[in-house]
Amino acid sequence: MAQIHDIILSPVVTEKSTFAQEDNTYVFKVGLSSNKLQIKDAVERFFGVRVEKVRTLVVRGKVKRFGRHHGRRSDWKKAYVTLADGDNINFYAEEGEA
Repeated sequence: MAQIHDIILSPVVTEKSTFAQEDNTYVFKVGLSSNKLQIKDAVERFFGVRVEKVRTLVVRGKVKRFGRHHGRRSDWKKAYVTLADGDNINFYAEEGEA
């Protein structure tokens, strides 16, 4: 079994993901080899919430220039996690807040 920190790498904090939180959907950067069941289990254990639905997609790396050389950024996986009614995750809570 993979560790939680190998499955959930970081939250994705963008304007689009912030608006998705109004629908109780949170966006995470996850490991490329993670599947939906692993993501659901990791979010439920780490944040103590109930997950209703997980949608995933692979974001293809962009081709970028590094000086005169062309390179390619790595592919990464994004997960849209919808929580049950009444559950939420607060990424902006200060230390000691619930």
